Amino acid sequence: MSVRDLTILGCSSQQPTRLRNHGAYLLRWNNEGFLFDPGEGTQRQFIFADIAPPTVTRIFVSHFHGDHCLGLGSMLMRLNLDRVTHPIHCYYPASGKAYFDRLRFGTIYHEQIEVIEHPVEKEGLVDRFEGFTVEAYSLSHGVDNLAWRITEDDSIKFDKEKLHSAGVKGALVKELESAGSVVIDGHKVCLEDVSWVRKGDTFAVVIDTKYTKKAIDAARGAKMLLCESTYLEEHKDLATKHLHLTAKQAAEIAKQAEVEKLILTHYSARYKDVSLFEEEARTVFPNSFAGDDFMRFSFDR
Repeated sequence: MSVRDLTILGCSSQQPTRLRNHGAYLLRWNNEGFLFDPGEGTQRQFIFADIAPPTVTRIFVSHFHGDHCLGLGSMLMRLNLDRVTHPIHCYYPASGKAYFDRLRFGTIYHEQIEVIEHPVEKEGLVDRFEGFTVEAYSLSHGVDNLAWRITEDDSIKFDKEKLHSAGVKGALVKELESAGSVVIDGHKVCLEDVSWVRKGDTFAVVIDTKYTKKAIDAARGAKMLLCESTYLEEHKDLATKHLHLTAKQAAEIAKQAEVEKLILTHYSARYKDVSLFEEEARTVFPNSFAGDDFMRFSFDR
């Protein structure tokens, strides 16, 4: 099975700390490497995480506040230096096109990689490619800001015992999968008779927003939700003022959306102990985890 995990490359918010870098998150999922919101220093964080930058195939920018995009230019230049041969797809709010261009072409270098831009003008379906669908949801943060929802395609899984009983084997299995039925000794065997549909998993990212139904919609039924929790509940007034979430509110989103696992991130520099976020969230949603720099979370089937 291909690698399926989430690596926290940074979990701080606007101001990095001695121990926490600007945010950046790498989801390795089968043959794709999804990089979300590469903040300043992301290229170096890959080195510390012992992950090769060419793992990245697609980059997502939720919005163009500096802590969510200042590492974009250096990541593209690094991939260019590594001479990656696969295209690098970049998704971002269309209203931030000027900022994207400034980050991409902010210095002198000879671009050799293929960058495919996906400026998102409205929420909904953004892209569909082999094995996956990408959707965007508008959040509430005072600027155009998007939550991302990535879902893998449903897949057909065969029941070995039923295949054996029906006499389907060898090349007939492929024929059954493509044609939907095969005839064996005068008996028709249909695909649904010997298989079942495995629903594709969903990964959702909600970064920088006040509490909003759109965040719940983006996370609905996700296997894993990566969600900002800039403040603790004791500083809820600051969360409201700056259009952010508390750990408790992030947990409420996870609970309402019925996700399987919640990963917290994007902590204010005022806090030194991220375990406090996990403790607060678990009072509402027990399967909550405080992400920290270089932590990895399994995304197994």
